[in-house]
Amino acid sequence: MLTVLFITFFVLLLINIPIAFALGIAAAMTLAFDSTLPLNSIVTRAFVGVDSFTLLAIPFFIIAGELMNACGITERIVAFSRTLVGHIRGGLAHVTIVSNMFFSGISGSATADASALGSMMIPAMKKNGFDADYAVAVNSSASAMGPIIPPSIMMVIYGSIANVSIAQLFLGGFLPGLMVALGLMLMAYFIARKRNYPAPPRSELPPILPAFRDALWALAMPVIILGGIFSGVFTATEAGVIAVAYATIVGTFVYRILTFRLIGKLLVDAAVTTAAAMFLIAMATSFAWLLAWAGFGSAALGILGQISTNPTIAVLLILVFILILGLFIEGIPVLIIFTPVLLPVIQGLGIDPVYFGVVLVMAVVIGSVTPPVGILTYICCSIAGLTISQAFRGLLPFCAVLIAVLIAVAVFPGLVMTIPNLVGH
Repeated sequence: MLTVLFITFFVLLLINIPIAFALGIAAAMTLAFDSTLPLNSIVTRAFVGVDSFTLLAIPFFIIAGELMNACGITERIVAFSRTLVGHIRGGLAHVTIVSNMFFSGISGSATADASALGSMMIPAMKKNGFDADYAVAVNSSASAMGPIIPPSIMMVIYGSIANVSIAQLFLGGFLPGLMVALGLMLMAYFIARKRNYPAPPRSELPPILPAFRDALWALAMPVIILGGIFSGVFTATEAGVIAVAYATIVGTFVYRILTFRLIGKLLVDAAVTTAAAMFLIAMATSFAWLLAWAGFGSAALGILGQISTNPTIAVLLILVFILILGLFIEGIPVLIIFTPVLLPVIQGLGIDPVYFGVVLVMAVVIGSVTPPVGILTYICCSIAGLTISQAFRGLLPFCAVLIAVLIAVAVFPGLVMTIPNLVGH
């Protein structure tokens, strides 16, 4: 069964069938060759995969991101970030990284960050004398913070599948997300010195206070959302509704940009994005169910047990496997497919599912940066007018930073669990 499933899936990927359809067709082909299970099992499992109250958070966070982006939030966050770090050598690179860190607390999506901020920062960096491959590398790697820093759509998906506290997952992502930001800034500074990139003196930058005041409504959104979740006022799913209401009020009455016509268009765009995401989740759930039925989890546990019974070594081996998969498969399908089959493995080794969820999301999102299938790099290359091969050289040091932070977090679980344990959620 596993042979038919994997061969069919990878053949479909090689002929450029969209991944959601490749997952569904591979599952159907497998059941057609194996009469043990009825073919309509795919439909049943697909429905079960999306029939979750927790997953309602996804469309609401998508809508909130669309609304906030339409309000000019991107420009305000970039302007504020420029006052903070624009004077450091390679200034626009640091502005990009800090802006992504702030924007991650609003969108929860790496692709949204790459599209919104990349379309602004990549042309600006090129215009100010930065090499195009450097601009792509900074923007694509910085957008990887989107699913790590809360709120995170990927963590919502993992929490729904693994039945663990999404609030704890959000808390666990804080320190790793900050480590990624710091690591990327250090690498950006090192390369900027090596390539002699300039930075404007602080005297040429606008003052911090007016920029902060202008961005305050945007920066308050993640504080309200996360504060409400962590204080127990509302759940992560209900937080999505609060985010939409907040974005609508700010856009309509504070920034006075949103109109009924614009809101209608944004709702349609969000509906299309949500439908694509839910279809992908449905097909990946069917695929994952077949993997579990065929005993993939038990086989993986047996292999890991033969190599090492040390939980840290086991986690590192799993992450290597996920990083290799990320070279060929998009992030969310990897997360949905392998979470249910890896959960029994980590439980058998006594690994905390919250800690594992954070490092798994980190590994999956790194796969969205690394070529040849890194969707974040594709988005940024498209904006910069580069091919993946032209951007590859500049991307390597930043990918190394992402992987180094991942290894540090995997080896030292306290980097994930300290804040959740302190808060007690």
